[in-house]
Formats: sequence, C-alpha cells, structure tokens
Amino acid sequence: MNATHDPALRSWVESANDPASQFPIQNLPLGVFRRKGAKEAPRGGVAIGDQILDLAAVGLKTGPNLNQLAAAGRKSWRELRKLLSQGLSDSRNAKRLSRYLVPMNKAELFLPTAIGDYSDFYTGIHHAVNVGRIFRPDNPLLPNYHWVPIGYHGRASSVVVSGTPVTRPNGQTKAPGDAVPAFGPSRRLDFELELGLVIGPGNALGKPVSIRRALDHVFGVVLLNDWSARDIQAWEYQPLGPFLAKSFATTISPWVVTMEALEPFRCPAFERSGDQPKPLPYLYDEADQREGGFAIEMQMHLRSARMRAQKLPAQRLTCSNFRHSFWTAAQIVTHQASNGCNLRPGDLLGSGTISGPTPDALGSMLELTLAGKAPIALPGGETRVFIEDGDEVIQRSRCAREGFASIGFGEAAGVVKPAPR
Repeated sequence: MNATHDPALRSWVESANDPASQFPIQNLPLGVFRRKGAKEAPRGGVAIGDQILDLAAVGLKTGPNLNQLAAAGRKSWRELRKLLSQGLSDSRNAKRLSRYLVPMNKAELFLPTAIGDYSDFYTGIHHAVNVGRIFRPDNPLLPNYHWVPIGYHGRASSVVVSGTPVTRPNGQTKAPGDAVPAFGPSRRLDFELELGLVIGPGNALGKPVSIRRALDHVFGVVLLNDWSARDIQAWEYQPLGPFLAKSFATTISPWVVTMEALEPFRCPAFERSGDQPKPLPYLYDEADQREGGFAIEMQMHLRSARMRAQKLPAQRLTCSNFRHSFWTAAQIVTHQASNGCNLRPGDLLGSGTISGPTPDALGSMLELTLAGKAPIALPGGETRVFIEDGDEVIQRSRCAREGFASIGFGEAAGVVKPAPR
C-alpha cells in the first residue's frame, strides 16, 4: 500500500468526501463514458464522488475502451493512480481539472473493455454444495471440485453493461413427468451473485501463467450477474455444461475497481478443512494462501414493477462475501492459462456464484427459495420464487475495513423484459 490508500486523504471534489460515497479518492475506479445527448465518442474516465473526471485531464486518451490501458501493466496503472490521486487531492489543481468533470447523472456509461473472451468459474463452494443437494442429494459435491477450479467458456457477445434490459430467453425444457421436451420462455429465470476479473496484460499462446505472477495479469474487478435459466439449464447440461441457459445475457458494472484499490481488503484464502486436499503445486503459493483472498461484500436486490410504481426501494435478497470463494483470484487466472490458453487484455473471468455459509448469504434464487419451494415475500404482498418479467435485479458491493476508507463498485442492474414471441 502507499499514499493513495491514506484514509485521511480528501478531494477537492466535495462529494467524494461523503462517508457514504462509493467513490472516495481512495477508490478511483476506471470506466468509459460520454455525456448524455452529446455527439461525441465514448472515452475513458475515473469516478470521483458523484463526478467523472475525463482521463484526458491527465493526458491519457483511451479511445472507446480501456483495453490499451489494461495491457499497459501494473507499473503504468500505479503511475496513473498516483497522478490521479495527487491531482484530485491538491486543491491547487481544482481550477485546471474541474473543466474535465462530468456529473455522473449526466453521463452515459459503457462496457469498460472490449471483451474478446469470457469464462465463468464455479468457485463458490457453498453454492456448489447447495445446488448439488437440490439435484444430487446423495452426492452433492463431485470429487473433482476440491482439486480443480471448475469453469466453462461463455459468450462474450452477450456481456452487457449495467442498465441494459435483459430479455427472458426461450429454450427447451422438460418437466419430470413429460414424455417430450417443449420450447418456450424460461419459467425459472435466476441471478448469480458473482465478481468478474478483468484481464490486463495477456500471455502468449502455449505459455502458462505462474501463480506468483497471476495478479499481474488482472487489471481489476467488476460486479457480475450471470443470468441463468434454470429450467433450460437442467435439461441441456446433460452431459455437457451450460449453453443457452447462460448465453443470453451477463450483466457487469461499468467501473473497474483496480487491484491496487483493493489492497487494503486482502484476506487469507479460503480455509480448507482437514478432508479437503491441498491444491496441486501449480495452484499453490504460500503468499497467495496468506493474503490471496479479498473481503468484498456482495449484495443482490430486487425491485418489482409494482414496487417501482409505488416508489418503494429495492429489497435486499442476499448479502455474501467474496472471501467465501474456494479458489483465489490468482488460482482462477493460473488455471485458465495452465494448458497454454492465451489470455488477452479486456478478457473477463467470472468467479461463479459466491454464496456464504448462512441462509441470508445465498447467491441465487435457486438456493434462496429451495428451487421454488420457499417463496420470498416482497413489499405489497408480492412473492417470488424466480425472477418475473418487469423485475429489476440490482447487484451492489462494498469493501470496508477498520482504519481504511470504504469503497464501492457501483451497480450491475437490469430489468427483465418478456421473451420474444
């Protein structure tokens, strides 16, 4: 850590000094924006309080995505963070830089990177066990789970930024008593409470990434909701993995919270019990075990169409923490590249659903409602077992630790629209 993490640091952008702000000067997440209604190209910016500072203020012109900056590597990221921190904390810079500020409520936000590839992992062991108990009561956790970070290759083309509507997917489903499958709208639309790792510098094809250097390849973190059609998934994943049940939409937040901003919130890796084996050597590093986890609070909220009409706030459904991930961020990156797979700047690696060990920390509707058997009560007498048309699902996260400034991640939100006919 360095001076940019100083909890006493203040900005001349007054809104950043509000203790409730998600974007204090200790955060400085990066994204892509343009002014609403303006005929201008999207460009890079940094969130500070309720404002966005155009990166052109510090001489950095990114173009319509942050891929080039992501590829620049840790030294360049640190230099940029130091420059932004000094510029936004020293009031002598206020006059010069204030003309580069755009109020966040007057800005349009975009995907922060051009995502060439997207993989989604399955690192939440509590989620894996809960789902396994629903579908395989006698054998909830398959034996490879403790040995290998399970994942699948997703569709980068359907990753969308927060605020993009999500259309309910059509697909094949087969109820237990039906003789043949049927095609139509999913009736078991679900969210998944995840984080996404945004890749920085890549690796050459055929050249693995050492676990000791894995985080050098991570630009930062975004919120991620890998929407899931559970009824389509149950029918199609026999014997292969997720396909159309997942590829219709994945929502991410627009702000990349950098790994340097997350330094104060490191924590030990998931503590394995005596019957859970030590990772294989390529996935094991003492330093990563000691501080390779990150204490990131993760929440999911729901606001129905009726609640919006009645101006009711969204109801929180769950609150988990990324420290419950069975595999660390470094292990995820290392395993993805272990067979020589080449990562590229802007690629996205999802964590998988991160459920906690308690009933109020479950990361999907599938778990929260016991696969539809235990409805959730909403204000105004509504109930939910899965996501319905018109529902807005909102993901939020925050990091807090005594002695450090609390930081946020923005939102990853989407309203569900009816399936096409």
